[in-house]
Amino acid sequence: MAGIEDFRERYGPWAIVAGASEGTGRSFARQIAAHGVACILIANSGPLDAVVEEIKAESGVDCVAARIDLSASDAFERIVAATGERSVGLYVANAGADSLGARFLDREIDAWLDLMHINITTTVRSCHHFGKLMLERRRGGILIVNSGACYGGAGRLAIYTACKAFQLNLCESLWSELRPFGVDVLSLVLGQTDTPAFHRLQAKKGRPSPRNLASPDEVARVGLERLAHGPIHNIGLASDEAGGMPASANTRRERVLGMDAAIDHLFGKIDAA
Repeated sequence: MAGIEDFRERYGPWAIVAGASEGTGRSFARQIAAHGVACILIANSGPLDAVVEEIKAESGVDCVAARIDLSASDAFERIVAATGERSVGLYVANAGADSLGARFLDREIDAWLDLMHINITTTVRSCHHFGKLMLERRRGGILIVNSGACYGGAGRLAIYTACKAFQLNLCESLWSELRPFGVDVLSLVLGQTDTPAFHRLQAKKGRPSPRNLASPDEVARVGLERLAHGPIHNIGLASDEAGGMPASANTRRERVLGMDAAIDHLFGKIDAA
């Protein structure tokens, strides 16, 4: 990862972490703050205030909490209001896990629309708003915490896999558009991770949690390290390794670059000056 001064210059002075009260969100917030970037932490539940105090004690940087339901129709407006005049150089979308694990028709449609609102509507509006400001400053970063579910559909995960596939393609496209202007974009693809949300889902289903889960601290460390490289990183795999994924991160990066060249040929190259 870049040194503290370089990181703060590239992604400061403020970062937003959406879904920051526990698990990977808490780890992202602590590590971002440790690099001297002040944090706006957003969550609807969990010990958010305790994380704020923890970060202030550990890092000495400014940190504020905002209780916002990211599935609500006014979530984006509330994020902007909580941000105020603060200059945001890093947006981390960490919320959006599927706590249902149910078949599509076994739940009322509103439950699925809430999941879509967190993963798609609120995320897209936030990326558009803060990405525009980053573009003007010619620096910044957008990191969307994704899931291996992004690579294909699965029973009892219909909306979740669809949302995560959307996020994957969004990140690859934004990486293509924003990287000439100094704005980094990364889809950080997780497998099973040692988070309270994952353990709650396992307990809800009456199943024990598996062993060898990824560490939230390691996930955050790798995510912040790979942010400058984009547009995708699969946790636990090297960039040229596919593992159980359909393609390696490098293969997908080359695909985006190939598409860029084809689109430039059709419509003309964008001037990044």
